[in-house]
Amino acid sequence: SWGAGPTGGGGGLRCSIPGHEMDVRGVTAALVPAGAFVSVSRDRTGRVWTPNASPDKGFTEMHCMTGHTNFVSCVCIIAPSETYPRGLIATGGNDNNICVFSLDQPQPLFMLQGHKNTVCTLSSGKFGTLLSGSWDTTAKVWLNEKCMMTLQGHTAAVWAVAILPEQGLMLSGSADKSIKLWKAGRCEKTYTGHEDCVRGLAVLSDTEFFSCSNDTSVRRWMVAGECVQVYLGHTNYIYSIAIFPNSHDFISTGEDRTVRIWRKGECHQTIRLPAQSVWSCCILPNNDIAVGASDGLIRVFTEAEDRVASPQELLAFEDELSKTTIDPKTGDLGDIKIDDLPGREHLDEPGNRDGQTRLIKEADKVEAYQWSVSESRWMKIGDVVGGSSQHTTKKVTYEGKEYDFVFTIDVNEGGPSMKLPYNMSEDPWLTAHNFLQKNDLSSAFLDQVANFIIENSKGHVVGPATPSAVDPFTGEPRYCYVMLTKLGLRALEMFGSDRSTSPSLSPCPRPPPGGGAYSSAAFRQTATNIYFPKTDGVTFDQANATQIMGKKLKELNGTASPEHKLSEEFVESLKRMLDSVVGGANNSTPPPSLQQINLLWKASHWPEDIVFPVLDILRLAVRHPQVNESLCGEAEGVQLCNHLLGLMAPQGRPANQMLALRTLCNCFGGPQGRALLLAQREAVLARAAELAVGGSKNTQVALATLLLNYAGCLHGRPDLEAKAQCLSVASSALESVQDKEAVFRLLVALGTTLASDQSARELARSLGVTSQIAKYSSVADPAKVGECCQLVLNELQ
Repeated sequence: SWGAGPTGGGGGLRCSIPGHEMDVRGVTAALVPAGAFVSVSRDRTGRVWTPNASPDKGFTEMHCMTGHTNFVSCVCIIAPSETYPRGLIATGGNDNNICVFSLDQPQPLFMLQGHKNTVCTLSSGKFGTLLSGSWDTTAKVWLNEKCMMTLQGHTAAVWAVAILPEQGLMLSGSADKSIKLWKAGRCEKTYTGHEDCVRGLAVLSDTEFFSCSNDTSVRRWMVAGECVQVYLGHTNYIYSIAIFPNSHDFISTGEDRTVRIWRKGECHQTIRLPAQSVWSCCILPNNDIAVGASDGLIRVFTEAEDRVASPQELLAFEDELSKTTIDPKTGDLGDIKIDDLPGREHLDEPGNRDGQTRLIKEADKVEAYQWSVSESRWMKIGDVVGGSSQHTTKKVTYEGKEYDFVFTIDVNEGGPSMKLPYNMSEDPWLTAHNFLQKNDLSSAFLDQVANFIIENSKGHVVGPATPSAVDPFTGEPRYCYVMLTKLGLRALEMFGSDRSTSPSLSPCPRPPPGGGAYSSAAFRQTATNIYFPKTDGVTFDQANATQIMGKKLKELNGTASPEHKLSEEFVESLKRMLDSVVGGANNSTPPPSLQQINLLWKASHWPEDIVFPVLDILRLAVRHPQVNESLCGEAEGVQLCNHLLGLMAPQGRPANQMLALRTLCNCFGGPQGRALLLAQREAVLARAAELAVGGSKNTQVALATLLLNYAGCLHGRPDLEAKAQCLSVASSALESVQDKEAVFRLLVALGTTLASDQSARELARSLGVTSQIAKYSSVADPAKVGECCQLVLNELQ
């Protein structure tokens, strides 16, 4: 038995290992030193742990690895080779990189770059092969520090990969609910059966493998194609799975706070942890189990009596467990009717199986207990919050106000519990965001808290709505996910601003989405989305020809060095060209000549410290059909693109970066420009993404407009890789962009990418876009930001 209790009984908790500062996302057994394992965490580090000499049951940190610039998500060991006789450690992270370490250097020996989004899974094979999976929907095969092939075929994040013993055979599991078998880079077979994201894979032999999923099941498959067994027991997402050597027995961990040990096809034992998410597990050479969880701790469990922790440590673990609060929707507890529950006397009867749960009523609260066979007693595993799946809720008073619910949130760090008041009329994401801010908690908890609110308020019938929960226009109760859009909003209020250089857009009215998009008939009739999809390009049209020519260009030409000084004829030609591309339909100036276009291209290569007025002319000129055709055509287009990307280099001048971005936006105004930018999308968006942090307001708006134009061009096209890059760049830009107009345009870009595209929506969900944008749903100034955000969140429901 692996029971964690403090008395007798043959096994249990071996030790709890502090060290990481955030969630432990991955653990794996190391080959050397003997008995060691490696862990990786959201705190951006990897750590190697070695067992202490007997009689100490614990582990000591031997080695800390740094090199990632964001969360570390996964880890695997690369087998020893002639070059690296002790093997290597590979880690993947949210910075899109794979770092490869030796066992004695804190910095990586080398990095593998190529994925366009988080690397969330790794597996190693013979001859130093490494297989990686990413949120960018691909898996990649690496050898000798190079990407050998990219496995393309999944339509959503690749959460799990595994290399089979037979050479060349590889498995990938995805948020698209499928598992694929690859041979030499080609998809040979697709396994379907899971009803939600596939999160983990484990290879049993060259003919069988296991998978685990968000659908709460583990499945055993024949490589030939057949699913031969489904294992049910978990009550929430299953994140990881590991197989005991030389057997069909395995362990699994998940979002229901448990590690489950499976013997002979049955759930043999359930170990509950005082942490919501049990992210990862591995089996050590002595068959002990190591698990990493969302509280930042690694816990090791053992069946060997001589390795079990001291009675004091076991009591401390049980005490910590008994103080946790359990969400009844994830705690395997069934429908709870408090009035029907028995009292403490119910615990006098012994349980009939290990891990059986029993609820009792103690005064006015519900407590959960679990039966331990090895100790023949009921152990308290927490207090239950929330209640039955359907009953009328009375209002609760908290700090002088009435609420439908006041939840107790326990952060499990020994501190006091926190109260979270909530009304059914409120947006759960906004309530969660405000709660985290008020209590100075990490925004990494946003998903967890919001889902907790949603799950625990499901099915409750609330008394009459308070006046503030009624829509001021229709008198209808306001549904918590839908914000009514103020119809008839003027275009300028939507996309314009007080900055003279920002363009205005016309709204894009369209019929409201079909049934199911909203939760009440009233909203189906009254909520119209005027924000997205936005498919016509947005350009920067503001022009002050006198200032560009008279003040800036001539002034800078006067100070230019002799080899860069332009002749008067050259300047006059640029002036004529500027006159011909501004002024719209009433412009009587002849169209730009080929000679003028060539001179403009030449002038755009002026030194970087004086080129910006020329870039401003270029920005206006590329909107003109002839200039667009000439500069963006097949031969010249790539040169133009490369020149603008050079000006956008992170170390470049801010004015040039901003004007290069605006020029790219304006290239979308003609068919050649659109074709060029679609062809060069990968390089353009990768460079643009580098400018999201710390740019001026004008640069942020230009970056957001570029993404919006790409989203509009891609709308209705089945190019998921392109949309994945748009989603990735837009959602990461939203984490750093401050300007509200830029935020708004990024939200419209997201909405346009998601609208009418189920695959894009699934990808966005798997990328965590919901939690990245939720904070903007509360923005009321300008109102269009909050309203548009709410509509994007609706797309992601």
